[in-house]
Amino acid sequence: MSQQARRAVPPRQVNPFEVALRQFHTAADHLHLDDGVREVLSHCKRELSVNFPVQMDDGSVKMFNGYRVHHSLHRGPAKGGVRYHPHVDLDDVRALAMWMTWKCAVVGLPFGGAKGGVACDPRMLSTGELENLTRRFTSEIQIMIGPQYDIPAPDVGTNAQVMAWMMDTYSMNVGHSVPAVVTGKPLAIGGSAGRKEATGRGASIVTREAAPMAGVRLDRARVALQGWGNVGSALGQFLHEMGCRIVAVTDAAGGVYSDHGIDPANLTRYQEETGSVVGFPNADRLDREELWDVDCDILAPCALSSVITRHNADRVRAKMIVEGANGPTTPDADEVLRERGVLIVPDVIANAGGVTVSYFEWVQDLQAFFWDEDEINRRLEQIMVRSFEAVVAEAETYKVDLRTGAQMLGISRVAEALTLRGIFP
Repeated sequence: MSQQARRAVPPRQVNPFEVALRQFHTAADHLHLDDGVREVLSHCKRELSVNFPVQMDDGSVKMFNGYRVHHSLHRGPAKGGVRYHPHVDLDDVRALAMWMTWKCAVVGLPFGGAKGGVACDPRMLSTGELENLTRRFTSEIQIMIGPQYDIPAPDVGTNAQVMAWMMDTYSMNVGHSVPAVVTGKPLAIGGSAGRKEATGRGASIVTREAAPMAGVRLDRARVALQGWGNVGSALGQFLHEMGCRIVAVTDAAGGVYSDHGIDPANLTRYQEETGSVVGFPNADRLDREELWDVDCDILAPCALSSVITRHNADRVRAKMIVEGANGPTTPDADEVLRERGVLIVPDVIANAGGVTVSYFEWVQDLQAFFWDEDEINRRLEQIMVRSFEAVVAEAETYKVDLRTGAQMLGISRVAEALTLRGIFP
């Protein structure tokens, strides 16, 4: 990893849970949601904070802080990723869990929302230290996870290998293999074909469906992406195949720009070799903050939350924003962008491809019967198109923007489940 990629992340200025609540109450107002239902859904059902030791390679012991939060279980077991990042805290995880609840409901999955994470920089840990941390964290949160209770998945800073360690740790603790306890695993231990690219593929499907609404032709579209990880790189590749020109990409260390276009496959190979997109041949250096000024048709934030704010929203030159990340746009920025006529394709539909194929993986593990990748992609296409059409219909019916429409659709489905089940006892 280059020294540039290891640079400290600047402190977060926006509380993501406050953002999630503000979005929720806006949608709830339009729904005239029952006060009791509103009260229940504005709180997370269950929260676990853990402080645990990890033995480092030099023999020293370091303490880490971790979290697992269930927002809602009204539609089924909890589902949500595990994030390893220096900014992880309880409010961060609460917000992500809430967004997962609405996301699963929007695409019709029988899940509630959960999220977890550890405050750490995985790039600064060796493979052995990362495994030690993962196994200890899994044991600490085991009281909250299980194939019928809560099924973790990869998120920022985690990957298929981390999921393999989580699955193995859980399985060793219960005495038998439980592939369905996590999704996003390697194929060799019960993973699903198409899972790695699923979030990016789903986002590309929704981009294709939404582009006419913004007056964007994909065969002429210029695309700028923030984040070149699992989501951003896959989305960039799929949009490239649709005829788009990738003109700008940034990661944690910086970025690159080329008016002639950047080949996604070559950029991915370069990043794997060097640890960053910075320095990619035949492209100009681009500072991370300069991305918002890039002349483009499609801007896709695919990294962290609250990156488009009232301080930079007026600089965005795109016709449409596709939220590959969770919560990348604050409510204040939403208002600025709407006034300027920028179409925002919100996270709860734009990046729902990942949890959709995670659902497929969970079902396959429970059945011990697996589908081929064509079947996975066909089912994903159907669900993403159908769900986006439902979001558009909701927004048109209530004369609201797509974010509010998507949240209204998800919240109303969760509220219906809550009402039908009632309050226990």
